[in-house]
Amino acid sequence: MNDQPQAQLDWRDGTIPVSRQFDDPYFSLDNGLEETRYVFLQGNDLPARFGGDFHIGELGFGTGLNFLTTWKAWEEAGANGTLTFTTFEAFPMAKKDMANALAAWPELSKWSAQLLAQIDQGDELDFGPVRLRIVKGDVRQTLPAHSLQADAWFLDGFSPAKNPEMWESDVMAEVGAHTKQCGTAATYTAAGHVRRNLELAGFTVERVPGFGRKRHMTKAVKA
Repeated sequence: MNDQPQAQLDWRDGTIPVSRQFDDPYFSLDNGLEETRYVFLQGNDLPARFGGDFHIGELGFGTGLNFLTTWKAWEEAGANGTLTFTTFEAFPMAKKDMANALAAWPELSKWSAQLLAQIDQGDELDFGPVRLRIVKGDVRQTLPAHSLQADAWFLDGFSPAKNPEMWESDVMAEVGAHTKQCGTAATYTAAGHVRRNLELAGFTVERVPGFGRKRHMTKAVKA
């Protein structure tokens, strides 16, 4: 766990972490929390689909913002069953940096405090009916080896222009192979090659209005 290279950060306005590895911010400069709700929750028709043994896969854990927003939505929806959130991260963020970033969202403090209390205890964390699984390493190796079958995917890696390896056809093919029939995926990017790679992976792809300054984003359903 400790051998995994950590994220190297700069800070914009003291609150927005920017990856030195990829020269890209971790979340929208407009409103990262609302971006998560719009792109990943609404983009996957959540929380309407919550319930039962629900599995979410994510490429790019980052600050944990997407997980915490989802956990909050799960609880507030009164969903029955269990939520397993499996996230793939090549450069985990140090706990102190994660705490600094998440301090920008006081409405998540109930959930972020629980995450921060456990984040150094391992890569499989249980919060009652909500479970977090962090898979560290290069997704090109870790995803093919994983047994996940997701109901929904949050494709939240750094920009395809800054991190093209994560969006290549082989990785999107693995996303498709690790998605249940009629499962969904959503991402903030509408890059043509990403949409084509998702189509090749077995998804029906739709370009829809994006969040904030982004004109478009992508939604997909496993055919």
